[in-house]
Amino acid sequence: MTTAENTTVKGLHPSFGHGKYLFRKKVLKLFGGAFHVYDENGNVLFYSKQKAFKLKEDFRVYSDEAQTSELLVIKTPQILDFGATYNVQDGTVGEVVGAMRRKGLKSIVKDEWLILSKDGGEVGKLTEKSTGMAILSRLVGLIPQKYVIVAKDGSEVANIEQHFNPFVLKYTMTISPQPKIDRRLLIAVGILLVGIEGRQ
Repeated sequence: MTTAENTTVKGLHPSFGHGKYLFRKKVLKLFGGAFHVYDENGNVLFYSKQKAFKLKEDFRVYSDEAQTSELLVIKTPQILDFGATYNVQDGTVGEVVGAMRRKGLKSIVKDEWLILSKDGGEVGKLTEKSTGMAILSRLVGLIPQKYVIVAKDGSEVANIEQHFNPFVLKYTMTISPQPKIDRRLLIAVGILLVGIEGRQ
């Protein structure tokens, strides 16, 4: 897959226009979760907070650690559900842009998420690349995971690779040129991986 160059996406914050992102879970946070998303040069593009002490998952994505602008809201109406649907809302205009639904039973062996449009139709899918490596990572625990995001028409949209680090959770997402899935949904996928998958 060809790496996307940084681009300007009409109507979106400039941080959504990059071709490669590093998602990193913040260490030593006592309550809730916090995550940074960097560009290839180590600049912070997004900062995300997971609200603490909530039975329903709730992530907020900001333009920086100062929480200057809320760009995305990712939350589910369901309580601690392994197969929950996570709605993604644009924080600047308040509109729902789509959702992610985890396929609970399938994800026990090999992670699979459906990516949905704002109308609920399937626009893509996130899956672990290798069934064998997926099973091994669940048994051993230190095997880095690799994912692929594919649009409904079968075209590859993005690759996600976990870094081997037993102490700090990191994923790199590489997006194809002109992806056929809303970039806001792709960033939400990365946030959910470090927030949900990272603790299971």
